[in-house]
Amino acid sequence: MTTSTATPGEAFSAAAPQRLRPRRALRRVPRWWRDATGALGWAVLLGVVALWVQDGGVQALASTSGFLTSTGRLTGLVASALLLVQVVLMARVPWVEQAWGQDELARTHRLVGFTSFTLLAVHIVLITLGYAAAGPLGLWGTTWDFIVSYPGMLLAWGGTVALVMVVVTSVKRARRRLRYESWHLLHLYGYLGAGLVLPHQLWTGADFLTSTSATVYWWTLWAVTAAAVLVFRVGLPLWRSLRLPIRVLEVRREGKGVTTVTVGGDGVRHLPVRAGQFLQWRFLDGPGWSRANPYSVSAAPDGRTLRFTAAHAGDGSTRLARLRPGTRVLLEGPYGRMHAGVREHRKVLLMGSGIGITPMRALLEELPQRPGDVTVVHRVRSRREAVLADELRTLAAARGARYLQVEGHRIRGRESWLPRQAAHLSDVQALREIVPDIAAHDVYVCGSDGWMSAVRTAALEAGVRPDAVHLERFSY
Repeated sequence: MTTSTATPGEAFSAAAPQRLRPRRALRRVPRWWRDATGALGWAVLLGVVALWVQDGGVQALASTSGFLTSTGRLTGLVASALLLVQVVLMARVPWVEQAWGQDELARTHRLVGFTSFTLLAVHIVLITLGYAAAGPLGLWGTTWDFIVSYPGMLLAWGGTVALVMVVVTSVKRARRRLRYESWHLLHLYGYLGAGLVLPHQLWTGADFLTSTSATVYWWTLWAVTAAAVLVFRVGLPLWRSLRLPIRVLEVRREGKGVTTVTVGGDGVRHLPVRAGQFLQWRFLDGPGWSRANPYSVSAAPDGRTLRFTAAHAGDGSTRLARLRPGTRVLLEGPYGRMHAGVREHRKVLLMGSGIGITPMRALLEELPQRPGDVTVVHRVRSRREAVLADELRTLAAARGARYLQVEGHRIRGRESWLPRQAAHLSDVQALREIVPDIAAHDVYVCGSDGWMSAVRTAALEAGVRPDAVHLERFSY
């Protein structure tokens, strides 16, 4: 394992350490936010089941057709509720976002989505079998009768097709074959699917036709979900971006296939961005401007400018090198929980792999710290690919932090955060060699999915508490 280290007394660069930027006051994220939002989600499902029981769902289980139909109603209602919960999870509601963070939200969103879709499929089968058992039309006749005779059913089938497309493209194997921009566009069909699937409940659902309380309950859920999307995914970002202009100030090439973009304007000072967080960026520079891309800030926000550094990994990021100063910027965010407000300990380990070092660089600059509190581990294949290495060395020297470069290619046949040169060490041993008291640290991690998972596993095995490991994923 090849490393270069920094201590407060070592000189890393001929350049003088840059003046540290003024920092915003850092707020803690209340722990009860997570418990409260989780309890609210379970309360929604409990309310759905309670209304089903109130409307005779249990009594209807006595006969074969009643069992199939009533169970089908329940699975459909729970699937609908989970579909709405899934939409709210990714509606960027600030309290939910801050409570859970992008990584946990994306994981939960995926789990809830697949569960909802499975229950929706079960609902279709059970309801069809139940009606077929109670009527003279048979299975296929009942299916056709549903489609052509019941209000909203044709829309529901169309919505189901849209949801099938979203689910299929969300499977990891399929997801890896798609460009981010294509996957993101296809994923938007989830909103269309939800919009088409849900109305048939109001027009044909037994719960709505016989129960005022159920009707009020479901209309409230739909209204809250729609409001969350319209306010936090559409309204707030547009208001922030259009009220005061934000424009590109500088575009700088950092190395082969890496670009740093700095933006500024009066709108920046109204964005509550913290180091470690990311935003969804749109640049009004021509075709493709409507597709947003997530980039983490690579410098501590100073209230006047924002900066990010991105590798050219797709169409959106490749266009960055061609941006011109003065280009208008539309921003969504800030998002993510990987910031100083979730810090649990005085000491901090910042670990970044490849372009994932960029939010670590911003955190190094912003985190309140005393000499020796912060260690930065920069995982690279080679020194010439070490993005922002000079800035990291200078900052580490100025702030009394340690900076280590861990160089080399990946270990083959083993899920590890280490390079081949360190294959004789376990991941936990290597962490303890770098930071002997790692259990008393917060660990912030950013890099590829597999690398982050390896770091997280090693940190937990080394005694770090789960709530002291902070990471974000952009793909699920």
